[in-house]
Amino acid sequence: MISHLQGTVHKLQPGYITVDVHGVGYAVQIPLDVWDTVNDESELKIFTYAHIREDRFELFGFADWSRRLLFAEFMKMNGIGPALGLELCTVPSALLMQAIAEQDASLLTNIKGIGRKKAEKLLVDLKSLLESSPDIFGTGTGDIVTAEYDKDAAAALSALGYDNSTVMQALKNLPADIASTEERVAAALRSL
Repeated sequence: MISHLQGTVHKLQPGYITVDVHGVGYAVQIPLDVWDTVNDESELKIFTYAHIREDRFELFGFADWSRRLLFAEFMKMNGIGPALGLELCTVPSALLMQAIAEQDASLLTNIKGIGRKKAEKLLVDLKSLLESSPDIFGTGTGDIVTAEYDKDAAAALSALGYDNSTVMQALKNLPADIASTEERVAAALRSL
């Protein structure tokens, strides 16, 4: 099992990098929010998950160990494959925890590949995961910590065709002084 890779990063197309470890290049798929923060030709340590099938061997990489553990948990859930698991890993932990606390499936239906039924099932699985392993979400307690995310702005941007990771990154980078949903959507669109 490959636990992590440390070496020189070569950015490929969005979501894909090669990590050169002493002359051997490992192809790694990473969440888009991590891909945006990685500098080409820089040194990087990335935590990996090896997904092995009879016809392929894929590596998925994460900036921290907790996200790698979360991805591994997603892979154990029924109906979630690597692509959807990677997409779910782009959702901030605070937003996942807000969805769990409010039992709000609509926060998850903005993610490509998740319908209403799958979102409701995912909420049940995430709540169970939070109770058993709160560290995966970045908190040391089982308490659900909520954060204010403008779910209306996220839904509007998703309706315009932007993928979840792009929407989350755009909203995360907005100044805190933008008050209304309309202003947030407009500012996010200008940044895209």
